[in-house]
Amino acid sequence: MAQVSAGIVLFRGPAGEREVFLIHPGGPFWARKDEGAWSIPKGLVDAGEDELACARREFAEETGFEAKGPARDLGSFRMPGGKRLRVWAVGGDADPAQLRSNLFEMEWPPRSGRRARFPEADRGGWFGRDTALAKIVKGQRAVLEAFFKG
Repeated sequence: MAQVSAGIVLFRGPAGEREVFLIHPGGPFWARKDEGAWSIPKGLVDAGEDELACARREFAEETGFEAKGPARDLGSFRMPGGKRLRVWAVGGDADPAQLRSNLFEMEWPPRSGRRARFPEADRGGWFGRDTALAKIVKGQRAVLEAFFKG
């Protein structure tokens, strides 16, 4: 059975002028990448966990913000690696300068035997439709297309 992740598209602004909040992944692999590198805040659903509760938890862990408002179900999307991503849209606001992400640990530099800690997200930003579609990772493009269509 495929792994399931859940995420939130935080949005602001009136229809036709909507912006979405995306995060840029932290760590050395993503440091010099921009277009096609950004993501919605998301993460793996724990066994027995409600998917929307997971999406809200992951949003808070990766941004330091809460996505409290009513959630509109955008559906389930199959990611290139086979994982399923369930996504909701929630209206709200967040100051990218205040982003605080949890950390992950990895060996860095490779084959050095040393461990380093990096934020899961090193920055966030608000983007209109065209810019968001250019910045989002290819596998999540359908998520934003569904959001901006609805």
